Amino acid sequence: MTVLQAAYIVAATRAPIGKAPRGMYSHTRPDEMLAAVIRGVMAQAPSLDPAAVEDAIVGCAIPEGPQGLNVARIGVLLSGLPNTVAGVTVNRFCASGLTAIAMAADRIRVGEADVLLACGTESMSLVPTMGINTSFSPDIYLRDEDIGIAYGMGATAEQVAQRWQVSREDQDAFALRSHQRALAAQQSGEFSDEMLPIEIVRRTPDLATAEIHTQRHTVTLDEGPRADTSLEALARLRPVFAARGSVTAGNSSQTSDGAGALLVVSERALKDHNLTPLARFVSFAVKGVPPEIMGIGPKFAIPHALKLAGLTLDQMGWIELNEAFAAQSLAVIRDLGLNEDVVNPLGGAIALGHPLGATGAIRAATVVHALRRRNLQYGMVTMCVGAGMGAAGIFERC
Repeated sequence: MTVLQAAYIVAATRAPIGKAPRGMYSHTRPDEMLAAVIRGVMAQAPSLDPAAVEDAIVGCAIPEGPQGLNVARIGVLLSGLPNTVAGVTVNRFCASGLTAIAMAADRIRVGEADVLLACGTESMSLVPTMGINTSFSPDIYLRDEDIGIAYGMGATAEQVAQRWQVSREDQDAFALRSHQRALAAQQSGEFSDEMLPIEIVRRTPDLATAEIHTQRHTVTLDEGPRADTSLEALARLRPVFAARGSVTAGNSSQTSDGAGALLVVSERALKDHNLTPLARFVSFAVKGVPPEIMGIGPKFAIPHALKLAGLTLDQMGWIELNEAFAAQSLAVIRDLGLNEDVVNPLGGAIALGHPLGATGAIRAATVVHALRRRNLQYGMVTMCVGAGMGAAGIFERC
């Protein structure tokens, strides 16, 4: 792969992830979350003139309703950046945030830009998972191979569980481990480098006095990890996507709200603005798979990303494999022979949550800081993607 110039990450942060639809961000708009992480990531690079930022590329899986109207540009303006900073919203479902980073890196590599924001934001509290007035082309029912487009994500997880023979017991054990690792990470402060405390403001009108009452509180931890999770509790949950299935709410990712942001720059920008790189963005790959088994997507994206980078799997010291479902995570781990010690060491989406289009940026922030903290050289963010895709991006510690 020919690279004209390298793309570096000089700052990375994320908001604590909230539960949807009745969690801590239930009344917080996605553009407000985005504005908060943009301010946070800019604060990590105090020597950078905000006017030097050329564009904000923002991933959002369901860019409708409160996160429509080009949420990227709205978030930029709400953040207080100069109005010279542009914004574009991109959608690759669950890989939207990671795709935003890859697009920023590509523009820098070819010399089109020197300073870009790459972000993700998603409110699953305020925007339905399937969007507003969603419809499918009737043509998808004309060919058997297209019917999977209309499958719900849970139905695809059941397909993977059956074809890859992932047992209910193994799925529940994987889910329990996700919670245990996330709780241990919270208790030891592992997320402190990447986490941005977020002030939540809630305003309610008092009709009797014609006044607006304002309540403020700050959140500093992800809302999802459950200390009371056990194998016994998980085993009591009923399958929700197939009558005799094995996929439950307990071994699936949580619906969530959240946002993340990274500052991506060229080598010229490092020198011009006296910036210290945290990581280099190495490679990105996306592959398509049959929609009805979309969860297996990382199995094909990971080898391609490694090939582009000229690296091998055993060189990955940290892998953030998004836990859309325990079934698909285990299928990918087993088929590729991933080292489970380096896969999601701080827990994954089953415990921490999966705010769709924001997840790639959030997990990239985790990787960038974990590589530095653990003195590791290479890390990866990978996920399955709706409608039958997989994506993977590789980062190198500087």
